[in-house]
Amino acid sequence: MKWSTKVVTGALGCTAVIATVLVGPELVNAYKFMDQLDQYYVSYEANGGPWPQFQDSCALCHGDKGQPTNSPYPALAGQPANYLESQLRAFADGTRASPHMAPLAASLSQQQIQELASYFARQTPSITSQPKTNEELDTEGKALVERKACTACHGTGLSGNDLGPRIAGQGHDYLADQLLAFQQGARIDPSGAMNAITAQLTDAEIQALSHYLAGRPPKP
Repeated sequence: MKWSTKVVTGALGCTAVIATVLVGPELVNAYKFMDQLDQYYVSYEANGGPWPQFQDSCALCHGDKGQPTNSPYPALAGQPANYLESQLRAFADGTRASPHMAPLAASLSQQQIQELASYFARQTPSITSQPKTNEELDTEGKALVERKACTACHGTGLSGNDLGPRIAGQGHDYLADQLLAFQQGARIDPSGAMNAITAQLTDAEIQALSHYLAGRPPKP
């Protein structure tokens, strides 16, 4: 069976058109994906060094760049570096108890502690988990923050400073657990302030404080 030149040329032309239509967009999307991936790794390495980064191991509990989306886990993003360093050392020497953090912190060198603290301190914080709207709890929680002068240690907007950690935007469950730990003496504040303040709180006030603080947008 003989094929004419026109038939063959036409068939090849249709094949080329079909290939362009089917494969072309896929190639374009692949190039776009690779370009986005390159941009991600440029930003990733500029932020924390070459891959793999040591702090990536913290993401399982503390979320990407130290910002979790689960209420029971503490946010590290945007915390003051001095506070992060002091807490890692407290975990390491046992002055702050944690079956999970103690062995991890004890395995860190002083340089690693400083590098981790510096990395998480410069990350942009956000609300961990927005609580459901409850005006009554918000009103009571705000009044407690003002009455207990929480900004004196936790800074403007409760986003942390040299004296205390960021509590704005932390998860409700984490905040409630820590307030209860201070109240019961399971966690000790070296200054004694948190233990004294929480000793005066009722369970309802702890819930109100946790609700209010969890919904406050932290300031970068």
